[in-house]
Amino acid sequence: MHNPISKHRSYLLSFIMVWAVIIGIHTIIINFFYDIPGIISLTDANVFNLLFAIIGYNLWFVVRFNLREKQKTFDMIVSHLITAVVIIAIWLLSSYFLMKNMYEDDTSYIQFLNDSLPWRVISGIFYYLFFIMFYYVMLYYEDLQEKLRVESELQNLVKEAELTALKSQINPHFLFNSLNSISSLTITNPDDAQVMVIRLSDFLRYSLSHDKNEKTSLADEINNLNRYLEIEKVRFGKRLNFVSHVSDDCLDLNIPNMILQPLIENSIKHGVYNSSEEVLVELKCELVGDYVQVEIKNDYDPEAVKKKGKGIGLSNIKKRLQLLYRRQDLLEIKAEKLTFTAKLRFPIKSDL
Repeated sequence: MHNPISKHRSYLLSFIMVWAVIIGIHTIIINFFYDIPGIISLTDANVFNLLFAIIGYNLWFVVRFNLREKQKTFDMIVSHLITAVVIIAIWLLSSYFLMKNMYEDDTSYIQFLNDSLPWRVISGIFYYLFFIMFYYVMLYYEDLQEKLRVESELQNLVKEAELTALKSQINPHFLFNSLNSISSLTITNPDDAQVMVIRLSDFLRYSLSHDKNEKTSLADEINNLNRYLEIEKVRFGKRLNFVSHVSDDCLDLNIPNMILQPLIENSIKHGVYNSSEEVLVELKCELVGDYVQVEIKNDYDPEAVKKKGKGIGLSNIKKRLQLLYRRQDLLEIKAEKLTFTAKLRFPIKSDL
């Protein structure tokens, strides 16, 4: 890890500006309160402060060394105390003798230089503590950001894994039903069985090609529904009457892929399957505020014997919506006297 002061241009500029301000204040205090000539005051401020600025910049390596050694807290404190004594002594002696050699003929300044040693030691301690605290804060901040980044990546991986697992439930579920129908058709109507195999192949090809993408346009999703319905119409014939009312404004909007097919499958399972009459399955889509609202409605007989199943479709959709949008209010199910309605809402503005 590079020195945080030079890692970012803004930090480096701030570092330079802070020391420029310190040098300015130092110069004014010496010149105004101790009556030291301006040039000497400026030189004094530059020598003492710039030298510690250089030393402070390199204190980063001391901090990194202590952390790399994984010392105990007590050992680290002792190490910093020893380092502080050595650093402050080197800084003070170097600056002192440099200024003394430059202005050895100015007795008033030399007297001031000697008298000022105690508060210069205090300022050295303050500078050292400031640098050490700054570096540790920056290390903590960088470490925290790295942990947040890793945690975010892990959450995304978990989310993708859960979504993949949920989507993987749909294809085997639907495939199992379709193969059962094909098996029956091979005996009663071999030609229809062949047509159904071809259409099933097209549907699965689309499903596999979109497996890695979590979103698709509503137009593509509807086209996929039509592939699925062509398969089901081979099985149910005129008993299945599908009607679609989709606003043109909705077609280009993105929604989670393969999320409507389980709802249509649910309509067929609980509506068409249990009826000997024609059953209407209706799909509507429109923009409602900041949402794309999709409504799927089908006729059903509440007194009919329900087809056995584990309810994978609806529970799957609920879980996917919760994972994708972190909301539990986007799927609404309503069973009235002769009508079953599933209403989906997809936020237009989302990260999906």
